[in-house]
Amino acid sequence: MEPVLEVDRMPIEIDPAAFKTVLGRFASGVTVITAIDEGEPVGFACQSFASLSIEPPLVSFFPARTSSSWPRIRRAGRFTVNILADHQDQVCRQLGRPGADKFAGVDWTPSVNGSPLLTGALATIDCELHEEVDGGDHTVVIARVTGLNEHSEATPLLFYRAGFGRLAHQ
Repeated sequence: MEPVLEVDRMPIEIDPAAFKTVLGRFASGVTVITAIDEGEPVGFACQSFASLSIEPPLVSFFPARTSSSWPRIRRAGRFTVNILADHQDQVCRQLGRPGADKFAGVDWTPSVNGSPLLTGALATIDCELHEEVDGGDHTVVIARVTGLNEHSEATPLLFYRAGFGRLAHQ
């Protein structure tokens, strides 16, 4: 193995608008993270979700530090990742907005861990909080998977260039 060379690096200024534009070229799936806090459903839309490890089974996601929902989900300690189907863009918009009653009119049933399982989701992943790490203006959440289920063969809802997209079948 070759040694890693350290290179003097000058601080680089990155324009925030350019950063968002360039990274917006990366398509991602869309999830909603849900839990029950003090007897009420709580959740937020999240496109920054990824599989992290098979052994142990871990996933990760990155809520904004400004999120009012994440502290409530953290307090619950267990939650469900709902992977959205392409017809659920309105559910995503509703659960992605700030406000009190995000779940008004949203169909859900309790998952095995008691968190909201959104009707129509492609799949759900039940989790417990494992670790949090500083991620700048976001928090890096690492969660241990405690259960998972597939619910539909529909196509996924995608997020691309600040909007929703769908897979084009060839």
